[in-house]
Amino acid sequence: DKIAGLREILALDAKNSFARYGIAMELAKGGATDEALREFDLLLGNDPDYTAGYFMAAQTLANAGRIGEAIERLKAGVACAARTGNQHALSEMQGMLDELDR
Repeated sequence: DKIAGLREILALDAKNSFARYGIAMELAKGGATDEALREFDLLLGNDPDYTAGYFMAAQTLANAGRIGEAIERLKAGVACAARTGNQHALSEMQGMLDELDR
């Protein structure tokens, strides 16, 4: 099970961003929205420059119908992408933000 393997990595390194992101993604894919969002929050609390975390958390929120929260997460993600110079992520998140914020 992917989540179990990723949790083993986290047991060795609680701040492993890749493992935390992977767990969040697997939970989101499995429909465990609240658990996934907790993992995204832990990820971004430990690693505020992990740009993909903002985008995927926003997608998880949007898929759950939590549009206002998704917009806020995207705004934070756009700021992160601008700060870190990640133009691709900036473009993707701005596009999603424009779609949701009409």
